[in-house]
Amino acid sequence: MKREIKGMLTGLGVTFKTMTKPAVTVQYPHEREDPPTRARGVIALKEENCTVCMLCARQCPDWCIYIEGHKEQRPPRREGGRPRSVSVLDRFDIDYALCMYCGICVEVCPFDALFWSPDYEYSEVNIASLLHDKERLGEWMVNVPEPEPLEVGADQPKKAKK
Repeated sequence: MKREIKGMLTGLGVTFKTMTKPAVTVQYPHEREDPPTRARGVIALKEENCTVCMLCARQCPDWCIYIEGHKEQRPPRREGGRPRSVSVLDRFDIDYALCMYCGICVEVCPFDALFWSPDYEYSEVNIASLLHDKERLGEWMVNVPEPEPLEVGADQPKKAKK
């Protein structure tokens, strides 16, 4: 009997101690907190960096990335050279109704075309509206933070051994 009373008094002590502290709840729609610096919000697309290599779409475990492109002939870089064949991005869509925000697409992109944006407010009433096209993904690039600077000496090429 004494143990039960002691346990109940200990629980009430914790309750009263918590009641005297101020509330830390943020009333979300009216008050907003900035997300942590490395928080994952939405994936942003830098369209000019995309080479339609399809690595992000192939590595996505949810198959929520849809890419289409075509080849165009460009003039040679040097006089007397052959014309270049360049891939041009026609469609880049991410279906956020399927995406699990694992970030594999961002990590695997060799041309830095995909980034994490800290924006997280993009809910929709209609689930079909969660399919974001390249224009909408490009709009998220505005809030992407600048990358951290490289370590000292990281951008210098190593000397070849003789």
